[in-house]
Amino acid sequence: MPRTDTQGVPVEAELARALRTGPFHLALRAALAARGLALHRVQHRLAQRGVHVGVTSLSYWQQGARRPQRPESLRAVRELEEVLKLPAGALTRLLEPEAAERTASRSYRAVMDESVSLGRLLADLESPADGGLHTVCQLERVRVGPDRELLGRASQHVVRAHRDGVDRYLAIHIGDRGCVPERVRVRATENCRVGRVRWSRNSTVLVAELLFDARLRAGDTYVFGYGFEDGTGGPSDEYLRGFTFPCGQYVLQVRFDPAALPVHCRRFAQSTAGGPRTGRRDLTLNGRHCIVHLAEQDVGPGILGIGWDWT
Repeated sequence: MPRTDTQGVPVEAELARALRTGPFHLALRAALAARGLALHRVQHRLAQRGVHVGVTSLSYWQQGARRPQRPESLRAVRELEEVLKLPAGALTRLLEPEAAERTASRSYRAVMDESVSLGRLLADLESPADGGLHTVCQLERVRVGPDRELLGRASQHVVRAHRDGVDRYLAIHIGDRGCVPERVRVRATENCRVGRVRWSRNSTVLVAELLFDARLRAGDTYVFGYGFEDGTGGPSDEYLRGFTFPCGQYVLQVRFDPAALPVHCRRFAQSTAGGPRTGRRDLTLNGRHCIVHLAEQDVGPGILGIGWDWT
């Protein structure tokens, strides 16, 4: 059987994810776990290569307390890649913030049409460029009513902190045309509570602060649930989710009222809000339960969604 971590995740799968998404200290920690090497053994193997790094420094690197920056430290990281049997550049690229930002994330402007209004709301809530969380898994359930309106949506969210001290998540709701955001109700359903809520009177955007029941440390995972009750907009013909950072798994389920069923449903993807739609695939509506869904693994930055036709 493959070795697993404390959450039951295969260590090689965790390593692949960490090398892909970063940050550096989590990738280093995952590599050490996958290779089963204690820090003193790593220090000894580096010394055999003429690189001298203290166990304390290695420990700080994997905890995220310090970041290799000096030339001798960067040389040690390159040697670490060989000691840990990683591809060349697997760890060093994660120490290049500008390059990592270009490859691992996209701005809200790239993945959301309402980026100007959203940016103002996020600034009002003192949101940093990176909230300190990566999504491990997200399940969204969307409900469409008898008048074809978006009644609401509920999310079950699993996140992993990549820095210490994270204790909140900013949830974003963008309603359909005609949505009145001040009438949208926010619900905290599991392991969180609703903090500040902000909306834009000139758009359909609402941002809700969800406060966790615990302060996370780097590497911690957290499960929480929340939802938005809408029903204020006009007819809906699609639901999409924008990802500014990679996501391990995403499941979207849309439930229609039996009195108003679409004639055709399809999955689609976009790299940016204004880009062409790709990856189109027909989806079959479950006639008994009036539900359609998509399930995606290793989602990169961009947009995923389900669209439907009423006639």
